[in-house]
Amino acid sequence: MSERIPRRVVTGHDDTGRSVFLSDGPSPRGHDLSRPGVTFYEVWSTASEPAPITAAEPAEPNDRTQTIGPAGPGSVIRIVDFLPAGGPPRMHRTETIDYGIVLEGEIWAVLEDTEVLLRAGDICVQRGTNHAWDNRSDATARVAFVLLNGEFQPALRDSLGDFDLLP
Repeated sequence: MSERIPRRVVTGHDDTGRSVFLSDGPSPRGHDLSRPGVTFYEVWSTASEPAPITAAEPAEPNDRTQTIGPAGPGSVIRIVDFLPAGGPPRMHRTETIDYGIVLEGEIWAVLEDTEVLLRAGDICVQRGTNHAWDNRSDATARVAFVLLNGEFQPALRDSLGDFDLLP
């Protein structure tokens, strides 16, 4: 894992309804999930749409079974560090809309027949495609991902044929 754990600041409300900071510290979880050289830092997740807003969270929202996207309705935000030469890219598909925001470095967005280089400040909107991320540089690439639960519409699902989704 990277030594630079992302900082997470969470807001909420006190007993009178005034805005307060509930927590300020490192993101509570980091996982090496997909392959060596790729580290996931879970920042926040919701389990429904719309997400309920309470004065304070009743529990840590990341205390859940680890999945790539939301486990049903909801959202996930995470920071992912892709180390240089982290191994071959892993093609995968999720039934989600993903906003990938390159924070540092550069990374290749790889599709089945094409690819594009993304640099710090670039944003990739990934819409349920079979894809991979490949860091071909000599520096860590840090990407913020916001994943929203999605649903393949019947015409698209029929055109995709058989495929496996990552959980």
